Amino acid sequence: MDRIVLLESFIKDDPNDPFNYYGLALEYQKLNHSKCDEYFEILLEKFPEYLPTYYTAAKHWEENRPDLATETYEKGVALAQKQQNLKTLNELKNALLNFSFDD
Repeated sequence: MDRIVLLESFIKDDPNDPFNYYGLALEYQKLNHSKCDEYFEILLEKFPEYLPTYYTAAKHWEENRPDLATETYEKGVALAQKQQNLKTLNELKNALLNFSFDD
């Protein structure tokens, strides 16, 4: 819980830094799935250009929200192409392909 309190204080100090929201989503992923969902949704809405969100959020949603997982992977692929981030592009494409086969 100490990290959660710390990250929440970072958000109060700098609400425009997506990394703090991302860190909170990761912390809540272990403890509270609905809070994790909430922070991933905030990230995707408020910081749509923050590429790390897409893979992690989609992976989180694969089991319980498969349509949202697919949509998030697809948006991440488009953003990675736009940002010309080839490593992340390949990771997102592979994850989407694997998820499509598993689903």
